[in-house]
Amino acid sequence: MITPSSVTMLILAYLFGSIPTAVWIGRIFYGIDVREYGSGNAGATNTFRVLGKKAGIPVMMIDILKGFGATNLAYFIGASITGGPHSNLVTYQLALGIAAVMGHLFPVFAGFRGGKGIATLFGMVLAVNLSAALLCISIFIVVLLITRYVSLSSIVGGFTYLVGVSLIYNKNTNNMVVIFGMCICLLILVTHQKNIERLLKGKESKVNLFKRKEA
Repeated sequence: MITPSSVTMLILAYLFGSIPTAVWIGRIFYGIDVREYGSGNAGATNTFRVLGKKAGIPVMMIDILKGFGATNLAYFIGASITGGPHSNLVTYQLALGIAAVMGHLFPVFAGFRGGKGIATLFGMVLAVNLSAALLCISIFIVVLLITRYVSLSSIVGGFTYLVGVSLIYNKNTNNMVVIFGMCICLLILVTHQKNIERLLKGKESKVNLFKRKEA
């Protein structure tokens, strides 16, 4: 059901997702635009690569919060319509979360040049299905520790979400969540096309989160 409240919340979710954390932190504290270095993306991974952990960690956390906070705006929509939780809460959550991810990919505050949306997407998943999100992050960490490829870890983590909601948590899963899981896989494949090409050629860069950045 489209209402003034739902439209307003969708716009707010997009604007929330559009906050260019990596760009602003890079410019304010380091005097550089991270999009001009490394992979050219305004995301946590490139921030880690270009500026190190001190910048990468807050960028990652804020980007996750963007997705989590925007997705939970659904509770305000439900309350405005029924005075309480709405039966279509999950549908609203998915719509708002996608709006936030689109904001991260195409941020109005940074010339529509954003990141790949993985951290914001994870925040969205965290709000929609906590168990599946924890499974995804566990697999992500394991793959990252083994391979040191953030891109590969993100791809595997994204597909893990679809497997999780389809097979492991399917008893209480809304069909829209499964469809969303399929969309996640497609989005990750599209946004990581160049990474996949580099992985196949053995040219993808690795990261080491435990190594101190040299001066």
